[in-house]
Amino acid sequence: MKNTVTNRKPAIKALFFDIDGTLVSFRSHTVPPSAVGAIRQAQEKGIRAFIATGRSAFQIPDLGGLHFDGYITQNGVYCITDTEEVILKNPVPQEDIEALLRYLDEKMLFPCSLMTGDEIAINYISPKVEALSKMVNVPLPQVKDLRKVAEKEVFQVNVYVNEEQEKVLMREVFVHCEPSRWNPLFADINAAGFSKRTGIDKFLEHYHFHPEETMAFGDGGNDIAMLKHVGIGVAMGNAMEEVKAVADYVTSPVDDDGIRNALQYCGII
Repeated sequence: MKNTVTNRKPAIKALFFDIDGTLVSFRSHTVPPSAVGAIRQAQEKGIRAFIATGRSAFQIPDLGGLHFDGYITQNGVYCITDTEEVILKNPVPQEDIEALLRYLDEKMLFPCSLMTGDEIAINYISPKVEALSKMVNVPLPQVKDLRKVAEKEVFQVNVYVNEEQEKVLMREVFVHCEPSRWNPLFADINAAGFSKRTGIDKFLEHYHFHPEETMAFGDGGNDIAMLKHVGIGVAMGNAMEEVKAVADYVTSPVDDDGIRNALQYCGII
């Protein structure tokens, strides 16, 4: 396991957890009991715990009965406290949404979902969409006319395309946005300049912590920015190789007590 954690790190006051493949197992679709117990131990010591996910807030399931102090959702563009106070929201620029709708009509049709504050709608269901829904154990998006959905604020777009097609879309459609990818089936598209890192900064400002007093856990491409930003960035043993490369510590996989092992190794519990 990679290890650049040193004794010079200041005391950790906040923990940030990705959900899929980090806190929640792709195999069991639950939070391992070892992770639940370890996080509770940390909270008993006064350490705050937060979620940092690409999911919408309404997609977050019960996470082993754990309480979290806040939620970074949709890759950092929509952040809420445990009392449902919205402390940050930044939608995809409307001109990029309009460009997307034109592209779908005029150039290439592909599965594409729009995530607003209260729904996820898609133009059509494909095998890729079905596979992802099954993998993360969430309902299929509702098929709708995307032009109607786009009348609301859209915080994230999910495009079910390969990496080459993604590059074309970023050049021709999403000119004010940035992509992130944690699975080969699709990419998340959000407003440029926003990521889980910016969500972390918003909560640090809210609770008066410093980045070096934080620890984050992730496994996918959309976790890289936050792992590089916090005091201790932990990649799960099942993480993508590019995620492991930027982490301070690589723990065991989610199904092999990775959360607990990292918190113990780093002296948090």
